[in-house]
Amino acid sequence: MNRFVQTMSVILLAAMSFSSQAVRVKDVSMVEGVRSNQLVGYGLVVGLPGTGEQSRFTEQSFKAMLNGFGITLPDSLKPKIKNVAAVAVHADLPPFVKPGQTIDVTVSSIGSAGSLRGGTLLQTFLKGLDGNVYAIAQGSLVVGGLGADGADGSRVLVNTPTVGRIANGGIVERAVKSPFTQGDYITFNLHRPDFTTAKRLSETINNLVGPDSAQALDAASVRVIAPRDPAQRVSYLATLENLEFKPADTSAKIIVNSRTGTIVIGKDVKLQPAAITHGGLTVTIAEQQNVSQPLALSEGETTVTKQSIIDVNQDDSRAFVFNPGISLDDLVRAINEVGAAPGDLMAILEALKEAGAISGQLVII
Repeated sequence: MNRFVQTMSVILLAAMSFSSQAVRVKDVSMVEGVRSNQLVGYGLVVGLPGTGEQSRFTEQSFKAMLNGFGITLPDSLKPKIKNVAAVAVHADLPPFVKPGQTIDVTVSSIGSAGSLRGGTLLQTFLKGLDGNVYAIAQGSLVVGGLGADGADGSRVLVNTPTVGRIANGGIVERAVKSPFTQGDYITFNLHRPDFTTAKRLSETINNLVGPDSAQALDAASVRVIAPRDPAQRVSYLATLENLEFKPADTSAKIIVNSRTGTIVIGKDVKLQPAAITHGGLTVTIAEQQNVSQPLALSEGETTVTKQSIIDVNQDDSRAFVFNPGISLDDLVRAINEVGAAPGDLMAILEALKEAGAISGQLVII
C-alpha cells in the first residue's frame, strides 16, 4: 500500500468517526458577549542599530515626543534618526481582564525600517473602537526575523524582521463592560450553525435543568434561563459548558486541496448514476443480492444479503461505471488498488461535480 492509499484511509476514517463522538458544550459554542476586543495604537521604536528610517512622519512623531518632555527643536532642523522607527501596535483584550493585568502586544513597522531587532517600544496608548484608551504598551521587542544586506545590494531575509512581539508588554488601564451578568438569559452561539445541533443542545440542557429552560432560537443560538446573581450564574455556566452531547453529522462534503493532493471525504457522500472516461482506467462498482438459505430443520429464516463487487482494470478501457448509492469510499479504494495517482482521483471528483453525480458539496482549495 503506497503512502497515498494510507493517507486517504486515515482521512476517510477520521471523517467518518468524528461525527459520532460526544462533545462538550464549551468545545462547540461560545457564550454571547464573552469576547475579545481589538486594540490598536501608533508609537515609536528606538534603539535600533541603524536599521530605522528617515521619513517625514517619523520626524514629526519624534519631535512631538520631545515636545512632551519639554524639548523643542527648530522647524528647520531635521534630526538624523536612523535608530528610530514608526510602528503600529496592536493587541487583543481578552474578556473579563481587569485594570493592572497585562496582555501581549505585537509591533509592526509602518515605514521603511529595515529591522526592528534590538529596538524598544516607547509608551504607546492602545485604543478601542470607541476611541478610549484601554491599555498602555511599552518594552523591548522580541523579533523572530533576521535581515542582512550586502555591499553589492544583495539582501537575505529570514522570516520577517519588521514585526516584533512584547510578551506582557501592555498594561490594562480600563475594563470593558461585559453583558454576561445582565438579563435573565445566557445564549450559546454555535461555532458551526446547524439546526439539528442547536435542537440537541437545547434538549441536553432541558434534560438536566428542566423543561423549557433552554430554547433554540435559530441554527446558531440557544438561549438558556440563568440566575441573576453573578456567583450563581458562574457556577451555573460552569455546569452547562461541561455537558456532553452528540452534535449533528456534518453535511456531505468533499474538500480537495489541489496544491498538496489532500482529499477529505465525508461519510455521507454518495454517488448518483453516471459514467466517466479517464485515461485507461476502468472501475466498475455494483451491488449484488444473495439469498442465504438455512439448513434443514435448523429453524432458521431465509434472508437476502448484499455483496459489493468491485472490479478494477487498468488497460485500454475508457469508462467508469457504478450503481447509484455507492459511497466515494468504495470508489477511492477501487482506484487505489491499481496505484492511481492523486491527480486521477481529483479529475474524477471534478467530473462528477460537473455531471451533478455527487450528493454533496465539492470544495476545491
